[in-house]
Amino acid sequence: MTYNRRLFLKSAGAAAAGTLVFSISSCGGSKEKTSESTDSTGVASASISGAPSIPDFGLQLYSVRDIIGADPKGVLKQIAGLGYKKVESYAGDKGFLWGMKPKEFKAYMDELGMTIVSTHADTTKDLEKTAAEAAEAGLSYVLQPYIGPQKTLDEWNKRAEEFNKRGEICKKAGIKFGYHNHDYSFKVQDGKIPQELLLDNTDKSLVHFELDLMWIVAAGTDPVAHLKKYAGRYDLCHIKDLVSTPKHHSTDLGKGEIDFASLLKVASDSGITQFIVEQEEYPGPVLTSIGNDAEYMKKLVFK
Repeated sequence: MTYNRRLFLKSAGAAAAGTLVFSISSCGGSKEKTSESTDSTGVASASISGAPSIPDFGLQLYSVRDIIGADPKGVLKQIAGLGYKKVESYAGDKGFLWGMKPKEFKAYMDELGMTIVSTHADTTKDLEKTAAEAAEAGLSYVLQPYIGPQKTLDEWNKRAEEFNKRGEICKKAGIKFGYHNHDYSFKVQDGKIPQELLLDNTDKSLVHFELDLMWIVAAGTDPVAHLKKYAGRYDLCHIKDLVSTPKHHSTDLGKGEIDFASLLKVASDSGITQFIVEQEEYPGPVLTSIGNDAEYMKKLVFK
């Protein structure tokens, strides 16, 4: 597949590395000012070119998995203080509501000035209960985060059928069901891209999708072409930067290889409305990294 490098790899980073990204397992001199400038991370400066393009960005709580369990309310308060307006939860040891009742969790989010948009959860069991609690807490989506590689295309088609059924369950509860990809669903299998089978064989009124932008790039799929082909099918995305050497890993936004100012413009134009930051690995303290991520998002202006 031909890559549109300009739209999703930083030109400076790509020139220095001279390579594209393929696979993964989980950033002078004086110049005359113009109406738009770019900082060292490749993000157009909001202070010069205008307001940030995504002011209401969120955080996937898996990013703070090492610290949130000990003090959920305290960590959520710190997240709000960094400038995140939304959160996406996941089902940790205390559940996706972190030991709180649905209305209690929603009230605390309201107190912090944030909303909880979605959660990752194992939707293969107790989905009716999860969907009901999610709806009561004010969530819009319950997302299946992982199903693992499937041995055959027929198995992928069966997963699509199951997703339609889960979508019906969630719809009855007043919430939306969705799927979050990893790299494996974008790897060609018997001449097909499994992710496309899921998209083509699910009812768009019942099954929604969250596109992890790092995983699609890591799998070697052109994210721009894919987003344009399936415009309207992705509601949410994960914003996660990628370093491909010496081995593939995520890092603070702006320190990796993905040109988000260009790619997120395409994502927005294709219908994505929920922009969720996620970081799996950190060069330093967790809160320092997600603070850096927040500052990056505050400056990000679409190209």
